[in-house]
Amino acid sequence: MITRRSLLKASAATGLALAGSRLATPALAQGAKIRLGYVSPQTGPLAGFAESDAYNIKAFLASEAGKNFDVIVKDSQSNPNRAAEVAKSLIVDDEINLMLVGSTPENTNPVATTCEAEGVPVISTMAPWQPWFIGQQGNPADPSSWKPFNFAYHYFWGLEDIIAVYTGMWKQLSTNGKVGGLFPNDADGNAWGDARNGLKPGLGAAGFSLADPGRYQNLSDDFTAQVNAFKAADAEIVTGVVIPPDFTTFWNQARQQGFKPKAVTVAKAILFPQSVETLGDTGHNLSSEVWWSASHPFKSSVTGQSSADLAADFTVKNGRPWTQPIGFVHSLFEVAANVMGRVSDPTNAEAIAAAIAATDMTTVVGKVAWSGAGLPPFAAKNVCKTPLVGGQWRKKAGGFDLVIVENAGAPEIPTAGKMEALA
Repeated sequence: MITRRSLLKASAATGLALAGSRLATPALAQGAKIRLGYVSPQTGPLAGFAESDAYNIKAFLASEAGKNFDVIVKDSQSNPNRAAEVAKSLIVDDEINLMLVGSTPENTNPVATTCEAEGVPVISTMAPWQPWFIGQQGNPADPSSWKPFNFAYHYFWGLEDIIAVYTGMWKQLSTNGKVGGLFPNDADGNAWGDARNGLKPGLGAAGFSLADPGRYQNLSDDFTAQVNAFKAADAEIVTGVVIPPDFTTFWNQARQQGFKPKAVTVAKAILFPQSVETLGDTGHNLSSEVWWSASHPFKSSVTGQSSADLAADFTVKNGRPWTQPIGFVHSLFEVAANVMGRVSDPTNAEAIAAAIAATDMTTVVGKVAWSGAGLPPFAAKNVCKTPLVGGQWRKKAGGFDLVIVENAGAPEIPTAGKMEALA
């Protein structure tokens, strides 16, 4: 595949320069460090995903595995356009060897798309694989046109896993099986709400019906239409993929308008303890997927810490409860160290991409191997799935605990309770 970076390398080798182009970086000098670019939402409505970034990067650079690396961090400001801009800057101005990115499709997709176009290897996580893979295709509505990527690799779970976890939790309760969906007009919301490839078919197959009142704009201040639609549908369950401020607005308005479902299980919005704490008593027994927790039975390949050790260390050093992104941000640097440790020339993008594809390792979030396991053929090259369970927030003195209540798809991760209905 001919990319801008390969052309730059060829021009450098022949002593020629492309008009208006920078020459590619020559092979790293002895003692020079491998340059990792990292894009995440340091500010904006998705900033909760980046809470552990500084902690994790500091720990990585202080480790034996991290001594050969520099990490250049850029803030996407929770904005897809900004994410693409800073990715380009990391490639052109900072001349990175490998890109890392996480935290929802608003960040992963524009960064991965930019890297693919520029011929720069990129590893991404913390976005369901369907919005990541399908969302980057030229025609997302036409599966026959979908093509694998040459430089972009992703690891996380998929909507099929969310459906299994959510319905597993709901089946522990006595409900009428009617679900109201909260889907914003963004990459996540459009994927989750898609009538053919989103939640609806899977929920139907599991015996649940979905009432979808349509897309709303992020940072909305009025969810009356959604509340009324859920009341009209007699929904006893609410699900969706919602940014934290929008869920707070929805949940407060739902209570004010007398809508009291038996279960509210949403992604993104209530992943973080502080998001639940702002809801006070009404946060008790809200539920979500759990990608990583202090009870996950995995260890870091970089520091040797168990999940419990990593969670406890974060709390000691930052004075805040652990959050799910800690494990996945940590794992990004585990994978980067493993990949680059198997590459003889850190400026060879094709060799790095090949090393990513050949990865087979255990991280603090579980096994990472781009083997195609559990995936349809079109995504098998570029996607790796990680385990998923479900949990509920339980109010306690001084805050909330996230209790794992559903683990049918990942029995190696222990449960600590059963699903309970909302008061």
